[in-house]
Amino acid sequence: MDVRRSSIVLGAALGAAMLWVVGPGAPLAAAAGGGECQLQGVANLSPPLTSASGSFSYSFTGTLGTGPMGSCQSNIAGAPTTGSVSAGIQLSETVPLTRPGVCTNGRCDDGVTACVNSSQCPAVVTSGAVLYQEPIPQGSGSCGNSTTAGESLVTWADGKHTVVDYDTTGALAAVVLQGTVGASMTLTLVASSVPAGFTAPPTYVINNDEPAFPVGDGSLALLTFSPSTQDQNCVTVGVSTANIDGVVGIGSGT
Repeated sequence: MDVRRSSIVLGAALGAAMLWVVGPGAPLAAAAGGGECQLQGVANLSPPLTSASGSFSYSFTGTLGTGPMGSCQSNIAGAPTTGSVSAGIQLSETVPLTRPGVCTNGRCDDGVTACVNSSQCPAVVTSGAVLYQEPIPQGSGSCGNSTTAGESLVTWADGKHTVVDYDTTGALAAVVLQGTVGASMTLTLVASSVPAGFTAPPTYVINNDEPAFPVGDGSLALLTFSPSTQDQNCVTVGVSTANIDGVVGIGSGT
């Protein structure tokens, strides 16, 4: 596989009909080096895909480098060999949580400020885990053909991240994915996850910080899929979940 950098591709393909994927990539044959990762995961669509064309959204979770093929292979020194990948899901992040200060017996609950009423007290800031929503990928099509676009996040075993902006064009069980490594992903706060009385930052930014896969790297991939249950046939039952398995090449053409 002729790619200069082995990295990631995220994807999801669906039932007798479509697949989406994520990753960086210039055409494999045009790149200068080599690398590959096996991707295994599960995609969830809403509404389910049927034989009629329509709009849908989806989420995806999976692993890289943990399947039967073993760890990811690369000629880039220090490149991570395993990781997890997601798109359109909610992530728990620890952030500052703020609430109004309270005046009790002439003293604010910062233990320092004298007060007559709570309006004189400084805000209290602590930290806690709340949920943030990844951008939700969108698609259009049917079980016969489809196009999708989205943003995926890879968290590598070394704790660093790769963000990929991607689009796909698919027919039946095969989809061509092309994507580019981006600088960051912005997640939005799930308000219902914030403790009562507190506020949290409205967004959370995850930066692309895995040096082996810099901003601008690309990816090209073809994955296979299978509906998670046998009754999902696109005719009497739409495809709402699918298992994804494939090999991804990632890299740069320079």
